Amino acid sequence: MASLEGDLFADQSLPDRPLADRMRPDCLAQFVGQEHLLGADKPLRQAIESGRLHSMIFWGPPGTGKTTLAHIIAQQCNAAFLSLSAVLAGVKEIRQAVEQARETRQFSQRRTVLFIDEVHRFNKAQQDAFLPHVEDGTLVFVGATTENPSFELNNALLSRARVYTLKTLSADTLAQILRNALDDPRGLASSRLQLTPEQLKLLAEAADGDARRALNLLEISADLCEGDQLSDAVLHEVVSGQLRRFDKGGDLFYDQISALHKAVRGSSPDGALYWLCRMLDGGCDPLYIARRVVRMASEDIGNADPRALEIALSAWDVQERLGSPEGQLAIAQAVVYMACAAKSNAVYMAFKAAMADARASGSLEVPVHLRNAPTKLMKQLGYGKAYRYAHDEPEAYAAGECYFPDGHGEPSYYQPVNRGLEIKIREKLAHLRALDEQSRKESANERE
Repeated sequence: MASLEGDLFADQSLPDRPLADRMRPDCLAQFVGQEHLLGADKPLRQAIESGRLHSMIFWGPPGTGKTTLAHIIAQQCNAAFLSLSAVLAGVKEIRQAVEQARETRQFSQRRTVLFIDEVHRFNKAQQDAFLPHVEDGTLVFVGATTENPSFELNNALLSRARVYTLKTLSADTLAQILRNALDDPRGLASSRLQLTPEQLKLLAEAADGDARRALNLLEISADLCEGDQLSDAVLHEVVSGQLRRFDKGGDLFYDQISALHKAVRGSSPDGALYWLCRMLDGGCDPLYIARRVVRMASEDIGNADPRALEIALSAWDVQERLGSPEGQLAIAQAVVYMACAAKSNAVYMAFKAAMADARASGSLEVPVHLRNAPTKLMKQLGYGKAYRYAHDEPEAYAAGECYFPDGHGEPSYYQPVNRGLEIKIREKLAHLRALDEQSRKESANERE
């Protein structure tokens, strides 16, 4: 069900409310972070302060202030506030919220901010249900999502809302939020809890960019603390086992595997190791990484160093046979080797070109001389009759032979680069093409 504005700014002094909730800012002056959106001269801040409401999407990781900004916008602009969670709500709840917004507009002349948390979880029909009411001004739509709006939201909804990207909070920003909580009467001021700068830094780093997590860790620390000075032993117990943000299947998941792939491609063993460890530390399945590493070996190294594929497959095998940590170390070995190896995407590009050609050219017949002839009838039909057995030819190469369908031509997909083993492959293919040219010239002379 939609929640009314009266629920939004309930008494924040209630001790049973979580610290993160009690410390939620209710004005821009209290909001910490997101300076790229809320700096003095930034459009979003100017719009909020001037009361110029417009529909918007807040896209960013958990704990970066999406919900809080929606609260502040409603208060700053003297608008009614309704909230729905896309996890729990359906079309029925949307209609109820729209009806409440319509009544508010009719009787109090106030606009309504409808905040949808996890908006990417709404299906197309649910998202479309907002459109006419956004168009006629019944409500101002504010959605929050951790997923890329380009993939998860309808174009019709995106065209009516401006997307604002919220960034992960820095450790310094989180430390400031923690200090505020220690000093604020709404927070832990009454407990007189003391933390050293080093302890604040450790908590901020453990929170991994998430203000809500930082405040939750601080609250747990306060609950476990005996007296007003937090001990290092208690603090380390609180932060131990904190996993980094990873969100398997979400944007962060694919961003990190992309960073790993690009570090390998860019010949940065240190960068590749960093992103590998970030993914493992975040709980990624090592077998998934191993599979992607095999892809990297073929796509970015190829025949410049064929050993890369062997090493990648061996690492995958070790992970499957032994598990972690032995398998993780083998994957790290493969990643470092590939980052240092000679690079070539010639096979990858050749494969894409050949696949495009095969799809475009249709079902061309196999030339008769290349067909197999296991039966008498096939031999009578001439299958394989003019085939030249390469091993019987000079240099074991049938110079001038064509291995494409009749009339298709002889495209050259594979262009080895001048790196690694492909230097030798390039030289070998150049020599064979010279033999082809010589053979064709001799055939032309014989016909004349």
